[in-house]
Amino acid sequence: MKNARRVPAVTSLPQSPGDESDHRVRRYALTMTIRIVCFGLMFFVQPFGWYTWVFALAAAVLPYIAVVFANAGSDSTETSAESPLQELDAAPGPPPVQEANLGVFTIREGRAEQ
Repeated sequence: MKNARRVPAVTSLPQSPGDESDHRVRRYALTMTIRIVCFGLMFFVQPFGWYTWVFALAAAVLPYIAVVFANAGSDSTETSAESPLQELDAAPGPPPVQEANLGVFTIREGRAEQ
């Protein structure tokens, strides 16, 4: 008889909470680093023009985007791996054990009467 139970493969399991947290922190730090660069470019790039407003807009909007992406969690990551199903015939088990009728033993605890 084949085993109908499906066992999940390691490739289809979600990330561990520690790995997921590390990934979110790295993504947040990268976004905030881009914000700091945009903020610096807003002041240091001369002459001022339309790109100054783009840097200012990016410096103002990126904190919101960074927080939303950091709080998104594992819902934003897709797992494309599927669990492989391996169907093998079960090995024949040992033959059933037949009980022998040997009688009933009664054990009584306590002092023996003399």
